[in-house]
Amino acid sequence: MVALQFKPAIRAEVIRDPNVMSGDPVVRGTRVLAEQILLYLREGWTSEAIFAEYPSLPIDGIDAVKAWADIEFGSDWIDQPSGAYSH
Repeated sequence: MVALQFKPAIRAEVIRDPNVMSGDPVVRGTRVLAEQILLYLREGWTSEAIFAEYPSLPIDGIDAVKAWADIEFGSDWIDQPSGAYSH
């Protein structure tokens, strides 16, 4: 039997909407702050632990946050100290 893989109908992405979380970057369709996910990743949290903390996070939400962080902060975002982010 072949395992089915779930593919979301709409790919997750990080957005800024002034009507959601005061315009701070969030995963689209949620109130999950992208920078909070980055902090968890930098602290070594597993994807499973993050999904347990944020059950509303889409299946590809962590990947979307990582891609956003690469663009927003550079590929070394995981090594940057807390509070190093600037807008």
